[in-house]
Amino acid sequence: MTDEIPAGGRALAFGRAARAYAAYRPGYPAAVLDAVEELGGLRLAGALVADVGTGTGLAARALRGRGARVIGVEPGDGMAAQFRRELPDVPLVRGDGNRLPLADGSLDLVTYAQSWHWTDPARAVPSALRVLRPGGALALLWNDPDPSVAWVAEQQARIVARLGEGTYVSDRTLPSGLSWRSRELRWSRPVTVGFHLAKLATHSAFIVLDDASRAQFLETERKHLLHHFPDGTLDEPYTAFVAVALRPHPQDTV
Repeated sequence: MTDEIPAGGRALAFGRAARAYAAYRPGYPAAVLDAVEELGGLRLAGALVADVGTGTGLAARALRGRGARVIGVEPGDGMAAQFRRELPDVPLVRGDGNRLPLADGSLDLVTYAQSWHWTDPARAVPSALRVLRPGGALALLWNDPDPSVAWVAEQQARIVARLGEGTYVSDRTLPSGLSWRSRELRWSRPVTVGFHLAKLATHSAFIVLDDASRAQFLETERKHLLHHFPDGTLDEPYTAFVAVALRPHPQDTV
C-alpha cells in the first residue's frame, strides 16, 4: 500500500517517471512569474535564482525565459538526468531542499516549485534564508488540479478513496515565522483524455503502485472521464498558488 511508503520515498520515486513527467506535467503560466515579481518586489531579469527540487526543470525553464540566471537543485538521479536533457545549459547542483549546497547570501531568489511539501520546514526555512542575500525572496509555488471544478472533485475523491489523503492535491501549509504574501491563480489547458491520464500517472502515489493496480485504476478513470467528455477532449483546470516571503535586512532583526 502507498501509505506505507514514507514521503521521502515517494518524492524520490519521481525518477522512475522522469521522461513522462517532463512530457505531461503542466508548466507555469506567465501570471505565476508576474506574481513572484510583484509579491517579492523584484525583477526576474538578471536575478540569480535557485530552483530547489527542480525535477525536470519546468519552473527553471520559465524562470530562465524571464531572464533569470537559474541554478537547479535536485536530489533524485532520474530527475537530474532528465533536467540535463531538457536544459543542458542550466547549472544543476545535486542536493535537497533541507540543506542547500549553496553559498551564504549568494541568491536573489529561492523557489520551491511543487516541491516544498517534500521538505522538513524546520530545516528548509533556515537553509533557504541562509543562501539568500538580505532582502532576497523565498517563493513557494504550487500548480495543482482545481477541486472547485466538479469533475476534478469527483476524481480527487476516487483517488483519495484508493490512495489516501494528500496523494493528489498538495498540502499548501506555509511555514510560520515569516511574513508571507500570497496569490491564487486559476488557469487551464486543453488536453485529450489520454494525455490527462498520462499526466495522472506521473503523480507519486501512482508511480509507486504496482503495474496492474495502476493500469486498472487508470482504465476505470478513463471510463469516468469519457462519460463527462465523450469527444475525448477536456480543459484540465489548475490552481496555481504563489507565496513569497523576504529575508529580513540585518537592521530589521536588531
